Amino acid sequence: MGIKQNTMSLVAIVGRPNVGKSTLFNRLVGHRQAIVDETAGTTRDRHYGKTDWNGKEFSIIDTGGYAINTDDIFEDDIRRQVMLAIEEADLILFMVEVKTGITDLDMMMADVLRRSGKKVLVVCNKVDNYDLIYQSHEFYSLGLGDPYCISSMSGSGTGDLMDEILKQLPEDTKAEEEEDLPRITIVGRPNVGKSSLTNALLGEERNIVTNIAGTTRDSIHTRYNKYGMDFYLVDTAGMRKKGKEMEDLEFYSVMRSIRAIENSDVCILMLDAQQGLESQDLNIHNLIVRNRKGCVIVVNKWDLIEKESNTMKEWKEFLEKKLAPFNDIPIIFTSVLNKQRILEVLQQAIRVYNSRKRRIPTSELNDFILPVIEDYPPASTKGKYIRIKYATQLPTPTPQFAFFVNLPQYIKDSYRRYLENKMREQWDFSGVPIQIYFRQK
Repeated sequence: MGIKQNTMSLVAIVGRPNVGKSTLFNRLVGHRQAIVDETAGTTRDRHYGKTDWNGKEFSIIDTGGYAINTDDIFEDDIRRQVMLAIEEADLILFMVEVKTGITDLDMMMADVLRRSGKKVLVVCNKVDNYDLIYQSHEFYSLGLGDPYCISSMSGSGTGDLMDEILKQLPEDTKAEEEEDLPRITIVGRPNVGKSSLTNALLGEERNIVTNIAGTTRDSIHTRYNKYGMDFYLVDTAGMRKKGKEMEDLEFYSVMRSIRAIENSDVCILMLDAQQGLESQDLNIHNLIVRNRKGCVIVVNKWDLIEKESNTMKEWKEFLEKKLAPFNDIPIIFTSVLNKQRILEVLQQAIRVYNSRKRRIPTSELNDFILPVIEDYPPASTKGKYIRIKYATQLPTPTPQFAFFVNLPQYIKDSYRRYLENKMREQWDFSGVPIQIYFRQK
């Protein structure tokens, strides 16, 4: 819906090891909603999810999964994780544990949090009875306000905590003067050429990375208005963090990519032709699909590849295989350095943006899809015939369709993919994730 869609708030859970961060995360997000599945090649992404409470949706990140040097906790590492969370989050849940009381590590983290000026809620975990509530009073001395007593195991107190989280999150207001223009975001691993592409498109060098810990650095929006195109280009070049261990870098770019992806309409996923497709690229692709954003894939540094007559075709086939099931995506081979095909990248992104807003009238949809279903109906199960009566596009911001069926529970995933592929052949949904639901007639 362009620029007026709300920016999703991000809540980070921080605290020393074993205070129950992941248990709270799982309770708030629910295992079903953890947004990236494990098959993506790294377990880290299970620490990012979305939840909604009283109709307001927000993201939660659990820094617990990012402990480095797990045999031995170094203060530096924990401090760094907290710094990264502080930098990105709108609200921080600082978890402590009632029975242990305040430890040196808690004091150290509280000190960093107080100085950050960010909104912080102290969450006192494992409070399972009234006596323990009394013990929780010592956490007032952290100087971060009232402790919220919960038990993340049983769930007691989490409802009040959620109410308070909603109160503390920023209001859903977007600058109204910003026009309803597409937001196109360039995402990818560090060093694939995101900044170079931004600079090539905007025709200027911009230094975005500031190295002061604790400064919020939002992605930079630049209005792009030439060659008959008008949109916001969102630059996430700040995903690169200087030095530090690789772990940090990955944590940081995942966190940064999440924010950028959630707030865009179309993502340009950049790959490095020399490095091929890596697990982190698949994770980012997964985030794009799960957030139902449009996608264009750009294979950069194509000029550095030894080519034979079929190289491009082989690459396309390889990518489509790896990105399945959602692999109907425009793929462009570029050399940003030589400004090769970079305008085509934008043209494709705008095309995907328009396809993502496509509305198919119910009559047109059924005129096409019902004969397709008749030619190849869903397989009958347990002697029962499955009949699809009609289909309609739902009034959602992205393409989602409901098919009304007598026995929706018996329709297999392969049939859902068959219908999706037929619709993709008929209408241009290249680069756009489609959702199909089967509902009881």
